[in-house]
Order: sequence, then structure tokens, then C-alpha cells
Amino acid sequence: MIEIKALSRKWKSFALDSLDLTIRDGEYFVILGPTGSGKTLLLELIAGFHRPDSGKILINGKDVTDLSPEKRNLAFVYQDYSLFPHMTVKKNIEFGLKMKKFKAPEKFREISEYLNISHLLERYPLNLSGGEQQRVSLARALVTDPEILMLDEPLSALDPRTQDSAREMLLNVHRKGKLTVLHITHDQTEARIMADKIAVVMDGKLVQVGTPEEVFEKPANDMIADFVGFENVLKGRVLSREKGLLRIEAEGKVLEAAGEVEVGDMVHVGLRPENIVLSKTFTQSSIRNSLKGTVIEVQSLGALVRVRMDCGPLLNALVTRQSAEEMELAPGVPVYAQFKASSIHVLR
Repeated sequence: MIEIKALSRKWKSFALDSLDLTIRDGEYFVILGPTGSGKTLLLELIAGFHRPDSGKILINGKDVTDLSPEKRNLAFVYQDYSLFPHMTVKKNIEFGLKMKKFKAPEKFREISEYLNISHLLERYPLNLSGGEQQRVSLARALVTDPEILMLDEPLSALDPRTQDSAREMLLNVHRKGKLTVLHITHDQTEARIMADKIAVVMDGKLVQVGTPEEVFEKPANDMIADFVGFENVLKGRVLSREKGLLRIEAEGKVLEAAGEVEVGDMVHVGLRPENIVLSKTFTQSSIRNSLKGTVIEVQSLGALVRVRMDCGPLLNALVTRQSAEEMELAPGVPVYAQFKASSIHVLR
């Protein structure tokens, strides 16, 4: 188990601010946040590459705050893989063993076979694909049999097709080795697919910790909501509340939502674009919210289409390409945007 207690570190003009975090044994733990939020600095502090200005880092109950990286029984894989260009694949992997003064020929053979790099051992990094370089870097980390594997944006340098197989490989490594994995990324899809637990870091602060469902469906504030894909975040005030159903005035429209806030509270309401149903005519249904609007922009996203509308507030919706074509959606076309009360997430 990794415990971070009131951890702070100033780095140039940036600062991590009194972070508290617990990562349990065997978790695939993702640290998620935008570029420049402090994710890599946090990972490097846990690894021992920097000393904190204050606070403590404990691994399995032992205070390792002042211990050097090699005494923490962890392995670190950088975003650029950091392979030595003048060494063969074999020597790159053996370097990991030499650094920790290990002799483990059986482990070397096992890892090479498991990661499917046995046929690459005499090649140099220059002659490897991005996916192959990643597997070699991972082998160099795993051959020392660490308790904790730390991954700094491990998929960002790979093309989309290779990313899919790399995700599966990392999850298999985690399951097979029963490792605790710390994985940092700015990619929400990556975090949602891979994580047991997610910590969201913004501007050097830890702003939410939870399961993928909690973070992506129940963000703690409007900034997190915007970051994780609630493209529609509106300011509002609670007008009434009855049996858990709220009436909220938001930017000139009255919306119905589920929530536990009080009458008179100022709130934000978050709505995912995929939870908005579009139609050309008003249809009576159990859906509690229906806003008439006009299409402003239609943007192709491959199989999906993003539709931006002026409904009083500006809203974004996601529909299939087929639906967009059937409704002949284009700038100036009138539409109805409908969404359930349960689709609205109320943020204080």
C-alpha cells in the first residue's frame, strides 16, 4: 500500500499542494489530469526522483520519503521509454538487472517470452517500432520483480491501433503479476478503461478520488465535469425541491433534475452530449426536459456527429451520423433537445 500524507513540492513556478492519497495493494490506479497539472511531478516524488518540501510517503507502512529510488522496490517506465540507443534490446533489459544488482536469467527469459520480444533481443532501439520499444522498456522494468510499476503516459506515443493492444498488454501484466500499478494520463478514455481507481489532479491539487464511474458520472465540481466530458455545464439556482426532484433555473430555462441540494442554492448543472436526444418535432414522453432550439454547427466525428445548438443556453449533443442525415441537421434547422432528469448531474 502507498500512503501519501500532506505532500507538497514547489517546482519553479508550480506547486503540488498538500496532497493526501492512499493506493491499495494490487490496484490499477490512474492519476488523471490535464497537461501541466502536476501528474508527472507527483509520480516522480513517489518514485524518489525528487524530495518533497513537506509531507510523507509510506510504502507498506514504511516511511520512504528520504530513501533513494533503488530502495523503494518499484520500477518506472517513462513516456519516451528511455532506451539506450547504443545497446541491444538484451543489454537494455540486462541494464535494469545490473542497476539493482540482480541475477535472474529465468526471470529474463520468462519476461522476454511473455512480452513477445525474444526475437528482438539482438536488435537496437532504432530498429524497433513504438509498440516494440514500449514492450522492451516494460521488460526492463519488470525483470527486477518490482512491487509497484509506475507508468508515465505509456500510450501517448503510440498510434490508435497499437494503443488498443498495448492497453490489453498492460492490464494482462497487472493481473498476471498482481502488481500495484500507478499510471498517469490526460486521456479520459484510457483512464476509464484501465483504472480500478482514479485520482484527478488539477493545478497541483487533488480534486477527486473515486472509481471510474464516480469520476466520470458524478464529478465533484464544474471544472472536473468539463474535463471529463460534460460539455454542457450551466450555472443555475434551485427553485424548488420535492421528493428528490429539483426545479432549477439555468440560463433562462427551467430544468428538472435529480439531486439533494437545497432550495435557493446556486449550482452548476452538467449534461453529457450523448445524453441529449434530438428530434425535429416535439414528442410527448416521460422525458422531463425538452428545449426548443436552432442548430448552429454540425461537426463530423466519424461515426458520430456533434451538433451545437442555441436553446437559450448553448448545448452540444452527440448523435449518430445516420440520425443526423435522417433529420437533415444543418445550421439554421430547428430542433428539440430532450433529456431525462437523471441525466443531469447537479454540482455545488
